[in-house]
Amino acid sequence: MRNALAADVVGAAPLLLGAVLRRGNLSARIVEVEAYRSLDDSACHAHGKTRMKNMVLFGAPGRSYIYFCYGTHWMLNISAHSAGDAAGILIRAAEPLSGIETFRERRPKAHKDTDLLSGPGKLATAFGITNEDNDLDLLSASSPLRIESGERSTHVLVGPRVGIAIGKAHDFPWRFADGEKLRWVSRPHNFEV
Repeated sequence: MRNALAADVVGAAPLLLGAVLRRGNLSARIVEVEAYRSLDDSACHAHGKTRMKNMVLFGAPGRSYIYFCYGTHWMLNISAHSAGDAAGILIRAAEPLSGIETFRERRPKAHKDTDLLSGPGKLATAFGITNEDNDLDLLSASSPLRIESGERSTHVLVGPRVGIAIGKAHDFPWRFADGEKLRWVSRPHNFEV
């Protein structure tokens, strides 16, 4: 996986569909992701300049990049880039595999299990992800938060990213979802079929 993450981020992002996000006894199958890259994507946190806050995106592929969105939710990304292009992949949604009681406790407003991890903020809350998890090697078996191999999706849907203000990056088709797992996806619309 690390080699794929070191190549083009748009090509690497759908390869995460079906991989397993794990923290202790919590695990979930990744079903939705979005790609971001610095060179031509004004929505990417690394676009324009390097700052202390976004340094992970310029480092080794496979590291966690955690940021606080709109002052309400933590978001989990995995660094992925080719030479000279800092990039990341936002983990948008996942299907619970184990630890569902913990997910329910951490997300008491979720009325259905399909709502537990159906969005990047929900996913981070359910997994207990905070800034303390920034810059972890997500591909290391010894990492407390990690991404493991899983059954790769064979039905990948493509569409525009969510929550991007109107502009050049708005319509980039860099959102990917597992077409067989749409009930777990954050927003199961706007995909090319």
